[in-house]
Amino acid sequence: MIDFNNASFVKLRSVGNSVYGELVSPILTKGEEICFTFQAMRDSVVFTNKRLISINVQGLTGKKKDLTSLPYSKIQVFSTESAGVLDMDSELEMWFSGLGKVRLEFTGKTDVSEICRCISNYVL
Repeated sequence: MIDFNNASFVKLRSVGNSVYGELVSPILTKGEEICFTFQAMRDSVVFTNKRLISINVQGLTGKKKDLTSLPYSKIQVFSTESAGVLDMDSELEMWFSGLGKVRLEFTGKTDVSEICRCISNYVL
């Protein structure tokens, strides 16, 4: 599992939902669908309609992958920061019960308000 206290996902850019569909499909529940998919250098984040799945690529070859499931029902607080004039990145911070803060940083053109709407459906 990723040590979220000492790591954050930075410079996440949007990729097609089919990119990681095959990888995460074995752990999806009935009725669960992929909503958004983002990728950094090696690691990725998949937002479904029920949870956040972080994909941590390990090893030199990248064949070993750690999938961490973070259900929206465990989010206590979340915060978003939109991109500005000089700071072109947007951020999403979520505090999970029993885990702590998870920070995601997205590239400039990402609309984090769409992600927040998805999360709000399960948190509020």
